[in-house]
Amino acid sequence: MTDNAYPKLHNAMWPGLVGKGPDSEPPIDLDTMLDLTAAAEVDGQKFDGVDMFLFDPHVDIDISDDDLKMLADKIAAKGFVVGSVVAPIWGPTGGGSAMGDEEQQTSYLNQVRKGCRIASKLRELGVRPYGVVRIDSACSVTEWAEDPAGNQRKIADTFRAACDIAADHDEKLAAEGEICWGGMHDWKDMVDLLEMVDRPNMGFQADMAHTLLYLLGYNAPEHRILADDFDWNDSDALQQGLATVTAALRPWTIDMHIAQNDGTVHGSGSHDKTGRHCLAKDENGKLDIAKDAGFWLRDESGELTKAFKHVCWDGCMFPNEVMMKQQTWNDILEAMISVRQTHGWQ
Repeated sequence: MTDNAYPKLHNAMWPGLVGKGPDSEPPIDLDTMLDLTAAAEVDGQKFDGVDMFLFDPHVDIDISDDDLKMLADKIAAKGFVVGSVVAPIWGPTGGGSAMGDEEQQTSYLNQVRKGCRIASKLRELGVRPYGVVRIDSACSVTEWAEDPAGNQRKIADTFRAACDIAADHDEKLAAEGEICWGGMHDWKDMVDLLEMVDRPNMGFQADMAHTLLYLLGYNAPEHRILADDFDWNDSDALQQGLATVTAALRPWTIDMHIAQNDGTVHGSGSHDKTGRHCLAKDENGKLDIAKDAGFWLRDESGELTKAFKHVCWDGCMFPNEVMMKQQTWNDILEAMISVRQTHGWQ
């Protein structure tokens, strides 16, 4: 086993919230998510930190400085640091669509400002040495498709304003690559949007489960890379497809989620259908996690990019019964360790 120090290995806290709620299963509280993460261990190795969702009941987006200090102390007491945080920029949570009217865009940007304030404060408290603030367009693909060019410009304008806010807090923003977000639902449109924004503190967040769906053209069949009748046993074609997508998006990538996907979409509760997150050892998983993570962590010549200091496991919308099993998190940690063994550095 290698003793690589980087990338640091984080677990996401938001699987306790995403897809949960009154229209699904109850949320899993932050203390429980922290405890499950802290208890995970494989051959003496443990998680280094957590990525956070700035969303009730885990974190109040309007949290006071005193309560934020207590949160930082709680996380540090587990032996963790905080990496990336997710700003709750969606309409029902006080935000609004990035391509919406002036009121919606103002609400959206207010949530970005609050998220950047928390992220910056956690750095000041010494518990957040790296990471970004994650955003998305907070609009549906159907709404976006009513005027693709016009709506893409609106999203880019909102993102540029968000970048100004982030810069005031010395933060970077990462746009989440996920097929359920309008203007970001397709790899070519994602690149187009990043080029339109063209700000040094704006980048891409790759998620291995979501970006695999880019190859299949869900919500953007005109940009499908793999054939309609694609045979998943054709590993050469799959590898070529992954190489195509990552070559386009890797230069923008400043944050990354390790994940597994079985080539299907899934939604839970109020969350739209998106790339299904599978368990680390799912027999139907289409990705070789350790190998395929290299498409994001290494450039075309095979050299490590070292573009970010940590990677995070993302496994949203698992049943609570599965998430409450300690073995689930041990298996996830094992997969994360394999990534660091294969693509890590000192």
